[in-house]
Amino acid sequence: MKSLFKVCLLIVLCGCAMVSRHPDKINGVGYVASKDSISSEHIKPVLNIHANYASVMPFGFIREISHPEIQYNLDRQWFGETKAGAMQYILSLKSEGVRIMVKPQIWVWHGEFTGGIKMANEDDWKILEASYTKFILDYAKLAQKTDVEIFCIGTELESFVNERPDYWKRLIAQIRDVYHGKLTYAANWNEYNKTPFWNDLDYMGVDAYFPVSDLKTPSVTDCKLGLERWKTEMKGYYNTYKKPILFTEFGYRSVDFTGKEPWRSDRDMDSVNLDAQTNALEAFFEMFWQEDWVAGGFIWKWHHNHEQAGGKDNSRFTPQNKPAETIIKNVFLRS
Repeated sequence: MKSLFKVCLLIVLCGCAMVSRHPDKINGVGYVASKDSISSEHIKPVLNIHANYASVMPFGFIREISHPEIQYNLDRQWFGETKAGAMQYILSLKSEGVRIMVKPQIWVWHGEFTGGIKMANEDDWKILEASYTKFILDYAKLAQKTDVEIFCIGTELESFVNERPDYWKRLIAQIRDVYHGKLTYAANWNEYNKTPFWNDLDYMGVDAYFPVSDLKTPSVTDCKLGLERWKTEMKGYYNTYKKPILFTEFGYRSVDFTGKEPWRSDRDMDSVNLDAQTNALEAFFEMFWQEDWVAGGFIWKWHHNHEQAGGKDNSRFTPQNKPAETIIKNVFLRS
């Protein structure tokens, strides 16, 4: 009987040790849209790092930053960028127990920054508003149909938001009419403190590409020191709005000077530095992941073809098949 009691006690203690300290923490990956459909084989690597969320990102396109019409769901788009592809990704991921944020995004031809989208006159603004409303409500309805947990109403659209705040208030109400889950907006790191509608959403979404260090290979301590300013600022905004911070994107490239301008994706930045990525990510997690006012976030970025993704010669954002993947796996396991 005494032995049985010890076994039962051990089971209870082990079970308690396995319970997350933050069971609702969003441990997510930014699941990149590809030309292919996905299957359970593509999702196993997501589960292997203990991720519990993925952001699914269909795309719309505009010709240039002053062009008002958004085109989407086109035959020439990759499958994962379309409505049918987004649905297939959502249903496949959910079937494996992964929860979802749908995050429709705009791509400007030639890669111009979406934060600069700005119309030349009132007529064009009206066309853009109508076009964006159609685009975003289509995906909000899809999110409702597929029982998605979080819907992101836009990504890094600073000028559009600043110039047309009343439109965005109306749009949020329209989205609420068709989608009944949680809402966020993905504000760029230098935009979120000017975003006017946080009171209307459930999370303050931040694409967390904060500059943290000018060093070629910053240490964990260097990066934590660089993040102190931003942590203090975001905590202040949380205290004001009482909305948890959700890092709608966060991550660092495996490249020299990764903490200097973390938003840069220039292909001529190709000097691989795995330690810099690992140290910066470790610092980010140490600074934020145990804070109750941080809902969690989505690693930028995760490719479906895991065996071919990333690797030790890769200087891009993905942590796949790099030392940084182990950092993420360990944090997600504990949180």
